[in-house]
Amino acid sequence: MSTIQPIIGASLSSDALDMVVGAITSGEFEPGERLSEADLARRLGISRGPLREALGRLEGRLVTRTPRIGVRVIEFSKQDIEDLFYTREALEGMGARLACERISAAELANLRSLLDHHSQQPEVMAGAAYSPRSLDEDFHLSIIRAANCEQIERLLMDQIYYQLRIHRRKSSTLPGRARAALAEHESIVLALEARDPDQAERAMRTHLRNARISAMAAYVDKD
Repeated sequence: MSTIQPIIGASLSSDALDMVVGAITSGEFEPGERLSEADLARRLGISRGPLREALGRLEGRLVTRTPRIGVRVIEFSKQDIEDLFYTREALEGMGARLACERISAAELANLRSLLDHHSQQPEVMAGAAYSPRSLDEDFHLSIIRAANCEQIERLLMDQIYYQLRIHRRKSSTLPGRARAALAEHESIVLALEARDPDQAERAMRTHLRNARISAMAAYVDKD
């Protein structure tokens, strides 16, 4: 089923952005594929104005615009993706360390509940895939927000998370990766519950190092 559906509501630009992000990160549009503004506007049931505003907010993150050519889904080389993972590991490793010091009891309980919820998802139980269905279900974002560091959260949310979402979804379907990622998340939560910043950072870095290895294995070079 297509992610692009007619929009019903007042926030046309924001809704269009969410749908385009969902379509790109789900693989409905491939890296390098040209996006027809006319077709997208028709499928969304909106005018081109709100759509252009949404695409403008995604420029440099998930799309690129070239004069006389139009808008295309952004493409990254294998080295680009690997470098993004290195940056993510550094930022989220520090985020996990800060979260040990700053996470509230309620946030910690919610994180444990979120992990328990993930473990019951059919695709995770089957070992088929492990990726968040929404931002509210994103394990990593929950930890970053608990770290209460605006700079780290902005760097991750504005660039890295957007750009890695395509590859994050693909790598999560590699055989064995879903269950391994769930076990790695458990190790991170245990370190946070123990208020052990060294172990929390180490567990997060190990998890993201393994995620990078999986992403590189899932990468398909068009050349």
